[in-house]
Amino acid sequence: MVNYSNFYFGAGYGFEPKYSEFLGMEYRAQPSEISITTDPRTANQLKEVGSRLNLGVKAIEVQALQPNVAEAIPVQHFEEINRLKKLTGVDLTLHGPLVEPTGVTKQGWDETQRMQAERQLWVTLEKGHKLDPKGNLVVTFHSSNGLPEPETKIISINEKTKEEEVIREMMIVDERSGQFTQITPRENYLTNEKADVYKELAEQNKKTWQTALSQVSSHSMQGKDAIEAGLSLDKRIAEKDDDEEKFRKSMKHIWEISKTEEGQKIIEKEVYNNPLKKQIIESKINHLNHGEIYAKEAYLNLQEHFNKAWVATQKTIDTSKTDAERKKAEDDFNKLKRFQQEIISKKENLFKQSNTEELANEVQRGVNVLNSLSATPQTFRPLREFAIDKASETFSNLALRSYDKFKETSPVISIENPPAGMGLCRGKDIKDLVDESRKRFAKKAEEKFGLSKKQAEEQAEKLIGATWDLGHINMIKKYGYTDENLKEETRAVGKRIKNVHLSDNFGMEHTELPMGMGNVPTKAHMDIINEYNKKVKKVIEAGDWYQHMQTSPLGETLAAFGSPLYAMQMGPYWSQAQGNMGGYFAGMGYNPEIHHSMYGAGFANLPIELGGQMAGKNRLSGAPTE
Repeated sequence: MVNYSNFYFGAGYGFEPKYSEFLGMEYRAQPSEISITTDPRTANQLKEVGSRLNLGVKAIEVQALQPNVAEAIPVQHFEEINRLKKLTGVDLTLHGPLVEPTGVTKQGWDETQRMQAERQLWVTLEKGHKLDPKGNLVVTFHSSNGLPEPETKIISINEKTKEEEVIREMMIVDERSGQFTQITPRENYLTNEKADVYKELAEQNKKTWQTALSQVSSHSMQGKDAIEAGLSLDKRIAEKDDDEEKFRKSMKHIWEISKTEEGQKIIEKEVYNNPLKKQIIESKINHLNHGEIYAKEAYLNLQEHFNKAWVATQKTIDTSKTDAERKKAEDDFNKLKRFQQEIISKKENLFKQSNTEELANEVQRGVNVLNSLSATPQTFRPLREFAIDKASETFSNLALRSYDKFKETSPVISIENPPAGMGLCRGKDIKDLVDESRKRFAKKAEEKFGLSKKQAEEQAEKLIGATWDLGHINMIKKYGYTDENLKEETRAVGKRIKNVHLSDNFGMEHTELPMGMGNVPTKAHMDIINEYNKKVKKVIEAGDWYQHMQTSPLGETLAAFGSPLYAMQMGPYWSQAQGNMGGYFAGMGYNPEIHHSMYGAGFANLPIELGGQMAGKNRLSGAPTE
């Protein structure tokens, strides 16, 4: 290899074309594949697009990250950006606002919040269509924004000194209340069982369910006991011809009329004819009132848990992976259905005061039905499963609404992995979310538009995909993951990737540097992505570079990818030429203004130390040369 010298020490060029000095990889990206973002802090995205066009780029991602800023971008600006697109031939993508698509807030989950997020994202999607009315604009939305990480995973060394992935903590949610909490797996020393977060969840569900049924049963029994105490014959006030049944009927009547002022007068006149009888009757009325309260409270609790079991059993039927599992769930559902019909048939009379005893009995029978179910209804679900369920509902609805309005020119919804440590940030998370969103869209499109199953699935794959952020996934290194682990994360998303975000960091913090300036294994990622989509746009997201260096990261990124300078896709390359404005071998393509003004265009005007005739000061020390 020829050794070329740099006359200006520190210049970062060389003539070794096979790899980038930054990335050290045998990989090249064409400049047309590299996209640069606008500044997300301003609503004047029209001006931002114009300034990026001045750089000569062929692709731009319009940024509408902050919801309030996104809302302030006039719809006319989107139309005008489209005109610039047509004039310049630039490719556009759009980054939508950072909104939590699941409906989860700090207070818990709320369906109203999910619907609000869906409407907010739709506004951006609808406006974004104006950027490319005849194409399929890629619009990126985050899989989550504010959702806690559902599963805290780390790389641990097991007893066989091998690395293994361990779930250290898991968030769980009560779907009906919307509240979530955290569980940590613990070893069971009594049975010598290793810590397992899913066993912990199953035990917690079982414990919660049994405790709930126990409370309902306890209240119903307390109600029955109190009612029995109120209706039982007290021989101290019994007449000779009184029998148990006669007294019970009499006591029920007294209790019923005691609720009114007129009834109280009747009781006072006809029943309270001696102090002992008055004391006993008032005690029995108190027992009956307490029994009624307990019975009704028990019924309300039974109703809540019955509803949980109903929803959980239906979900099990829909998601059963085996015929046996489905058969058990169907048998459970039939039990619930029979009890439901019986309650409906008795409902009108069941809540009459005179039938409180029967109400308590029905509650107890309901507890027995719930306790006989083959599977414990999940009071708590893994937050990951829950979040994918709710987020996929949002994204599938957006795609459906978009297809309904724009048909073949619908924007592509591209779901991005957020920084590691946030919800749904891993490769499998994005894979499962995209797949579930596609599945739901396809089902809805068949029903609403009359598409065949194949047509619906094709549209789903076309309109819903993933934006894969290399910097965000690199942050799992702080949990002990390696470059090899990162490759598997990318492979999990694989063919679903429609857009790539380029940012570099060192795996610890959410920093955004140009590629090659951190430790992101870029070549490994891109090799996998190119197996599925070689034409995927690569969007530079280098906010920290803008902030601290106050220059565009485009040149550094092109150098990192070894991009050619010319359209012929041959040398010289950005990795060779960048930073060599003052180099002797820079060639005539570079003519820095200060160089030209100092030395002119001829050799005669070169400094003396370079063989010319130009007298003056030494370029290094500044001392006079004569």
